[in-house]
Amino acid sequence: MTVSATTARTAAAANPLASVDGLIEGLASVDYIASRRIATALYMAVNLQKPILVEGSAGVGKTELALSTARLLRLPLIRMQCYEGLDESKALYEWKYGKQLLYTQILKDRLGDTLAEANTMDEAMARLHGMGDLFFSEPFLEPRPLMRALNEDAGCVLLIDEIDKSDEAFEAFLLEVLSAYQVSIPELGVITAKTPPFVFLTSNNVRDLGDALKRRCLHLHIPLPDAALEEKIVATRVPDIESRLGKELVAFVQSLRTLDLRKAPSISETVDWARALVLLHASSLDPALVKDTLNVILKFEQDIGAVEPQIVELLQRRPT
Repeated sequence: MTVSATTARTAAAANPLASVDGLIEGLASVDYIASRRIATALYMAVNLQKPILVEGSAGVGKTELALSTARLLRLPLIRMQCYEGLDESKALYEWKYGKQLLYTQILKDRLGDTLAEANTMDEAMARLHGMGDLFFSEPFLEPRPLMRALNEDAGCVLLIDEIDKSDEAFEAFLLEVLSAYQVSIPELGVITAKTPPFVFLTSNNVRDLGDALKRRCLHLHIPLPDAALEEKIVATRVPDIESRLGKELVAFVQSLRTLDLRKAPSISETVDWARALVLLHASSLDPALVKDTLNVILKFEQDIGAVEPQIVELLQRRPT
């Protein structure tokens, strides 16, 4: 290795965000095998301070990309799982109503003295108004994921998972956060992040997202991997697997994806199957073993029923 190559590798290790190659190596160090397309999109997102919208079928590594980025950068991960009916109070903040009620009871006995000292009705109302403002201040605020992310002084990774499961109203609410890294709270004003978080939004394409949200994000689609990349992923995630078995199971899974299945196996199923085969001390695939473990990679009985008669034929496609 030349001096310049050694210097470049050292720089990449010191600052994985300095280059696309540095990100590929850095993510590999935390067991995420990224294609150059993934690393390039992530490099642009973090250096341009743009949210990144990661789309693709379930199990291709969208959520894992955010988790691995947090591990690589040694930043806290704040995750917000989206669902139908998610609203501002669950995503941004809630008032601690129990604490407000407790303090109200404590101050109840003092209200008479406070109002007795007021000379006019306007002065009495002003004093009551001041107490009302006290109860809607930060000590009585319960931060939720979005506010916690904005309040991280050193920054964080914010994962807004499965944004397509939320409704359009919540999507519109997110626009201020995604464009300016700030939120507006009526009682407190505008809260702006000291250090903008690295924002990942994931989508399984349950519904189409709005143009306004997409404009604020860089877009990354993660497809199912080719055989070579999938073999690297399996070898990284399941280091105990024999090389021959790894090639065979990846070839079998790749063959399954050519069939008309209700749900084709994703990367996560491939890795789970590899772990199951290692657990069973398998060294190679045979029809009986595949039949007994087919439920690990296929999640619907109709798919299992369609594949079982073809197991022998599919195994014949294994690499030599």
